[in-house]
Amino acid sequence: MKKIKIIGAGLAGSEAALQLADAGWKVELFEMRPHKRTPAHQTEYFAELVCSNSFKSKLITTAAGLLKKEMEILGCKLLPIAEKCRVPAGNALAIDRKLFAEKITDLIENHPHISVRREEVVALDDEPTIVATGPLTSENLTRNILEIIGEKHLYFFDAIAPIVDAESLDRNIIYEKTRYDKGEADYLNCPFTKEEYYRFVESLQNAEKHKAHEFETQFFQNIDFRFYENCTPIEELARRGKDTLRFGVMRPVGLENPKTQKRPFAVIQLRAENKEKTAYNLVGCQTMLKYGEQKKIFRLIPGMEKAEFLRFGSIHRNSYLNAPHIFNPDLSLKNKPNIFVAGQLSGVEGYTESVFSGLLVSLIISQSPKFNPNVLPQSTISGQLYRYLLKENKNFQPVNANFGLLPPLPEKIKDKKLKKAKLAERSLENLKAALNKIN
Repeated sequence: MKKIKIIGAGLAGSEAALQLADAGWKVELFEMRPHKRTPAHQTEYFAELVCSNSFKSKLITTAAGLLKKEMEILGCKLLPIAEKCRVPAGNALAIDRKLFAEKITDLIENHPHISVRREEVVALDDEPTIVATGPLTSENLTRNILEIIGEKHLYFFDAIAPIVDAESLDRNIIYEKTRYDKGEADYLNCPFTKEEYYRFVESLQNAEKHKAHEFETQFFQNIDFRFYENCTPIEELARRGKDTLRFGVMRPVGLENPKTQKRPFAVIQLRAENKEKTAYNLVGCQTMLKYGEQKKIFRLIPGMEKAEFLRFGSIHRNSYLNAPHIFNPDLSLKNKPNIFVAGQLSGVEGYTESVFSGLLVSLIISQSPKFNPNVLPQSTISGQLYRYLLKENKNFQPVNANFGLLPPLPEKIKDKKLKKAKLAERSLENLKAALNKIN
C-alpha cells in the first residue's frame, strides 16, 4: 500500500485525505490542534470553517456554483457532506459549521486507511507529503518552507484590486493606451476631469472599511514581514491628501487622450486579466472597503458607471506561495518534488476553491499517469484555476472562482444570465467529455 503524509486537516487536507484513502493509500494526517491552536480556529475538529458558514451559491450561473458542479463530476468528498449539513439560505450552500466539522472529523478518524497524528510538524522530510496548512501556517513550519523555496516566494498578506467584466465598460469614454506609447496598448484608461477626480477622492476618504478579523492582526513575532510597497489601500492613499493619488497611481503623464489630444487631470488604468481580455483589473485599486462601498465608489470612475464586478478588492492576512515560480505542473515544489501543496497556501482563495485544490492534488497523486490536470478543459473553472497557479505572473495574487477566468463564447450574447448559462453548459459538457476519454 502506498503511503503519504498530509499536514493540516482543514478543507483541502480533509478532502485530500479522504480521496487518497478511498483510492487505497495509507494516509498519515497531521493536525496540530488542539495542542497548538491558531488565532482563528475555535475547535479541534477537522474542516472547520472560520469566517463564514457559506460555500456561496449553488446556481451554475455563478462561478462558485459552476465550480461546485464541476467538483461533483470530479468526485468531491466534502461537498456531499456539506449538503447533509445545509441550513436554509436560498440558493447558497450555507451549512451548520459545527455539524459539518464533526461529520468530517468522525469520517476521517474512523477511516481504516487514515491514521491521525495530533501534533505540529515543524519540518518537511523526503517522504511524499501534501502541505495543506492554510494561511495561518505555524511559525516553525513557515521557517522550514522559507528555507526550501526562498524568502521571496512566500507572501504574508495579499492585496487584491477589483476585477470587472470587460463588456460592462463604456468604450466611448475609456481609451486604449500605454504610458508614453511604449509597446502595445495593453491598458485601458479611464480619464478624470478635475471635478470627477476630487469627487472620487472625497468618496474614498469617507468610505466605510471592512474591519479586520482579530487573527489577521496577529503576526508571528520572530519573522521579518516585508510587504509590497504597492499594497497600501487606495482609500488610505486618498486620506493622506487630496492630490496623493493623482501624483501616484492615478498620475496622467504620458497618457494623453487620443480623442481629445489632451492629458486628463487623472487616470485609472485597467489591465487585462486574460488573453481574451474579457476581464480587467483596476490597477493600484487594492482596497479594504466594504463590497457595497466598492461598487458605489468605483462606479464613479468615468467609463465604469455600469461596471459589473467579477471580484471585489481585499487586503488581508494570508500566507501563500508564489505558485508560478515554485510549482511543477503536478503542483509539487520544484526544489522538493516529493512535497505537494494544496489549499490557500497554494494560492487559491475561498472555501470551495480550497476543497477543489485538495481534490485536484489528490487526483494528480492517486491517478497518475492516467489523470493529468491538463485534461481539465480551458473552458472550465477548475481547469482555469489550475492553469492560473502555473501561469507566469509578475504580481501573483490568490485567485477565486470567477467567470473572468473563462475564454469567451464564440457568439456575442448581451443577456448576462443567458451568457453565464451558456458558459456553464459549455464547461460541464467539455469536462464530462474530457473525463470520458481518460476513463
